[in-house]
Amino acid sequence: MNDLDAAAFIQLFKDAYEKCFGHPIQASITETESKLLSNQLLDETGLVIGFKSIKNYSAYVFNSSTAKPENPSISTLDTLSRYVLNAPYTDEVQRKKNESHYPYWFVYKDKFHKRLNRPEKQTETPKKKITNRAVVLTASGLIIILSATAFLMLRPPQYAIFTDSFLSLHADSIAQKGWFVKSIDTAYRNRRGENAGGLTLFTLKGDNWSDSGHTPIINNLLLRQITDECFTAEVHLQKFIPHQNWQQAGLILLEDTGFKGKSMRLSIAYNDFFGGFPKNRQIIVQAITTLGNSFSKPEEIAHTTLFNLDSLTVKPGLINNLDYCALRIEKHGNKIRLLYAGGILENTAFKEIVSQEFDMMPKYIGLFAIKGFVDDAEAMPVKFTFFRLTGEKCGD
Repeated sequence: MNDLDAAAFIQLFKDAYEKCFGHPIQASITETESKLLSNQLLDETGLVIGFKSIKNYSAYVFNSSTAKPENPSISTLDTLSRYVLNAPYTDEVQRKKNESHYPYWFVYKDKFHKRLNRPEKQTETPKKKITNRAVVLTASGLIIILSATAFLMLRPPQYAIFTDSFLSLHADSIAQKGWFVKSIDTAYRNRRGENAGGLTLFTLKGDNWSDSGHTPIINNLLLRQITDECFTAEVHLQKFIPHQNWQQAGLILLEDTGFKGKSMRLSIAYNDFFGGFPKNRQIIVQAITTLGNSFSKPEEIAHTTLFNLDSLTVKPGLINNLDYCALRIEKHGNKIRLLYAGGILENTAFKEIVSQEFDMMPKYIGLFAIKGFVDDAEAMPVKFTFFRLTGEKCGD
């Protein structure tokens, strides 16, 4: 990095810090501040800069003459510039596809150098020339504004489209694609690639709604931001056969990452609890909504039996219906439509489970696997092979 670029980077980092914390940077930042800034960058840009890198950058910014030299990548510089310049939300895949030339860093750098090299104002300039120049600039500015307005009004809206086949499960690759993990259980997180051709999560102890003895937690919850009000989300699972309460896995929608707001989850689950009444052991598709942490009870809005496990003694081939499963959530305004597909073929058609109104503005979608707050059920692996999130036009 040459001296001019280094100066631009130092100012860029200071601008990013001030935007995040509301005051100029005074000293090398703490680890907590680094994490806050890293999360803020992810929330507003859809891109990742690790908190450790941010902490190292701050040390360099404050002691550039004595600190260890830093040479941030051009993608990092572009991410900081996107944040400072209020660029549209994206993710690493979309940036590589549409903006691999990293334009925002060059826009920021150009503005910085122009500010740095701006000449002193002339004290005596012919009045007529100033007036004419001002008229020309004003007219040009109006033309540019009108042209930009017309372009934005006529251009069709852009909706986010994201897919992931989980072919690369390195932490950096996952983060670059816009995912982030909450409540990491390192031992099981390190096993995410043990089933080839997909992402492996485990049905660990936890739930997204509390009871008298537990606070909400979902370990190794894989999340990404939702940028469109209306969307379709879909996930594929392979050979997931839960057999103990309350093992389940699927999709979850959240208004926040702390389980304080509304949520909805759609999952393939095991159930043999019917309030004390005898009933067969079941594998079900279940949908649960919660209204937030001020409400103590969730609502089960769907409970569809796929088959009774006891039936396998008569028809063992039924288990093959779980070879290839898929869950889909369609959201249009307040209308939520939930669907399921499963069978021995990958292209089995979806069937509607339930369609219902639910007033919710989810900001995050996640892949999860849990067993509730029980100790006796095993932590079984769940193989996710595909995920898609597609933004759509909302109806009238």
